[in-house]
Amino acid sequence: MMRRWLRFAAFFGLAVLLLALPDAIALAAEGSYLSGYTEPDPRPTGVSWWSTLAYLLSLLAVFAFVLVLAYLASRFLAGHFAKATGASGGHLLVHLPLGPNRSVCIVELADRVFVLGVTEHSITLLREITDPEEIERLHRSSLAPSGGVDIFSSQMGTLEQFAKRIPSLFRDGGYRR
Repeated sequence: MMRRWLRFAAFFGLAVLLLALPDAIALAAEGSYLSGYTEPDPRPTGVSWWSTLAYLLSLLAVFAFVLVLAYLASRFLAGHFAKATGASGGHLLVHLPLGPNRSVCIVELADRVFVLGVTEHSITLLREITDPEEIERLHRSSLAPSGGVDIFSSQMGTLEQFAKRIPSLFRDGGYRR
């Protein structure tokens, strides 16, 4: 199916190129596009309602086209990644970011619960949780709705840290921590 889409995209791109090529050659042969301009008063003439309506309709058509492409891309990606992750049967129970590209995750795989240390370059098994009460508590906490306030607060904290670093970007010509 992907091959068919690639073939269609290549054909469409080639068709657009071939349709635009004669105009480009004609413009290049004539010289500048303003070379035949003889109007002494360069002020614009009155804009007709038809041209305004056509402009708005084309703008809406392009916006609708972008929305359709975004919808199709999300459907394709969701289907692709759902197949890849759905077969594994793993669940992320807890994710605790520790810094840039560092976190601790509690993951359930094959009815076993693992505590993993995750960095940019490696994933390390820290320990396996075998206590049934602890596993049940982790399941309850992962199913409970997470507070949006906590997520918002953490994002605002990150934004404040970034804002504090911005002035240092312009002092002494470099980045300081």
